[in-house]
Amino acid sequence: MAKYSTGGSSGSSGGGACELCGKTSDSLTAANVAGAQLQVCPDCASHNDNAKTDDEDAEERDRKRRAAQNTAKASGVYDDDSTHWEEEGTNYDDDPLPYLVSDYGDRLEEARQDAGLQREELADELDVPETDLLAVEQSRANQAGVGGGLISALEDRLDVTLADE
Repeated sequence: MAKYSTGGSSGSSGGGACELCGKTSDSLTAANVAGAQLQVCPDCASHNDNAKTDDEDAEERDRKRRAAQNTAKASGVYDDDSTHWEEEGTNYDDDPLPYLVSDYGDRLEEARQDAGLQREELADELDVPETDLLAVEQSRANQAGVGGGLISALEDRLDVTLADE
């Protein structure tokens, strides 16, 4: 278990305890570990963020990029096929999604329940797909391609604020 110093190490070459693992060492070096400046032993020196090579940084960025792509593919957001965007385009010009408040999904669900409406009833009343309402309640309006018109209709019908003014 890592031990973080409260200032007991002098940082001099005369020895002391590693501020990361607690091991006593005569050869402590300064290291930047997750933003903290620590005196570390040779065993912990590999955790120094400043000592990472450009290759390691590039590998980490590539790993994160691949992970994001895999997540997007698994969720159906990204499918390597952009032809539907090229053919159909988007409705941003016709019905732009406004900036939404951070808890818009929770606000909508609470307002709908307070009004005594089931999701299906509200969808029928507004003549919109129930899946669009679900997407808004789950704070996925942007990913689901929900337009600003639906957000406005929901605000009017349920007297709730979903968009940031």
